[in-house]
Amino acid sequence: MRTFRFIAALALLALVAAGCEKPAMVPAIPLAKDYEAPLPPGKDALRKITDPKRMPDFTQALANTTALREAIDHSLHYLAKPSSRKHYPCCGLTHAEAVESLKAFRALLDSRATPQQMSAAVRSRFDVYESVGCDMRGTVLVTCYYTPIFNGSPVRAAAFGHPLYKPPADLVKLEDGSPSKRYPDRRTIETSGMFTGNEIVWLADPFEAYVAQVQGSVKIRMPDGRIETYGYTANNGHAYKSVRAELVKDGRIGKRAGLPEMLRYFKRHPEDVQKYTWRNPRYVFFAPIEDGRPRGCINEPVTTGRTVATDKAIFPPAALGFLTTKLPVKRHGQIVSAPYRGFVLDQDAGGAIRAPGRCDLYLGVGDEAGQLAGRAKNEGRLYYLFLKRSHQPQATVRKTARAARVDRPLAPAAASEL
Repeated sequence: MRTFRFIAALALLALVAAGCEKPAMVPAIPLAKDYEAPLPPGKDALRKITDPKRMPDFTQALANTTALREAIDHSLHYLAKPSSRKHYPCCGLTHAEAVESLKAFRALLDSRATPQQMSAAVRSRFDVYESVGCDMRGTVLVTCYYTPIFNGSPVRAAAFGHPLYKPPADLVKLEDGSPSKRYPDRRTIETSGMFTGNEIVWLADPFEAYVAQVQGSVKIRMPDGRIETYGYTANNGHAYKSVRAELVKDGRIGKRAGLPEMLRYFKRHPEDVQKYTWRNPRYVFFAPIEDGRPRGCINEPVTTGRTVATDKAIFPPAALGFLTTKLPVKRHGQIVSAPYRGFVLDQDAGGAIRAPGRCDLYLGVGDEAGQLAGRAKNEGRLYYLFLKRSHQPQATVRKTARAARVDRPLAPAAASEL
């Protein structure tokens, strides 16, 4: 129900944001830039906006704050952990500033001010930073991800022959979440039986098992009807390679095709599943999630329409952001592309999200979220909001003045495009 409510709210917000603009049918725009371009050496991924005319308008986004407080609380819970400090300073911003900024924004939401009053307060009390994007001009490719629901079984059966594995007993994760040694690639793991005995659940379809790995979390409907949740816990240490890109390169699907088209292709051509999935050497290991809530790379629950995945080597974890783009919405039985503006929390990472020009928005659970996520691929802008130092508590300002710049460790992958 939460996913349905979000999609409905998203459609309403898109209508308001669009004004008189007529929604375009998906696909929306050609994509030709190098969105994977790495951040130049010595550069920060964020730059402070000093011209008020270049700041985004927050008013419409503050008229719909569904689940925003919940997402902020998850970020504050993460930032309360001592281990979260090792990722700061980031882009010259400190851990203490991230905490105070979230607290101040949450208090603003609780103030019962109008959206116009809150927007004015944000502009006067917060500094706004913009991602430099793929071209140093702020261009970001925005994609989406979700948590699928697939049929499965806790034991191998005639209809369920494709496992998800728990990590091998000797897997040790480094501080950045990567394994201390590299394990064999996907093809070797799937053909050798080397992890026999480590199966935690069995799926019916091999490509569904692959989708679960790429999305980073999955809900499994067992034969008795109960649903269990499993989430990313580690990987085999290999670099991620997009199966979708391989299918496009070989002319199997169109350049704008998404997950629904991929699922249909492999249903028609099951003989090609291994041919293509084996081109991605990365393999993901899972663990049960007892409370049923999928989690991001900061080990906090992800929130529908509020959690984004970015490159945690260059962006501030758990920080408050603002996203502008176009997103697919379902309207009158058709999926259309509509303008979107919304506050988000940077709480996840992804195998393919490894540059300042990439951002992945979490769209929820189930088939409808998957249909939308599979069609989301549009340019946008990603901003971060930090309380101005003149509004920070004096203790925070002193800590900021003393803070030294440090290397930023790479966060583990949790979700990415296929």
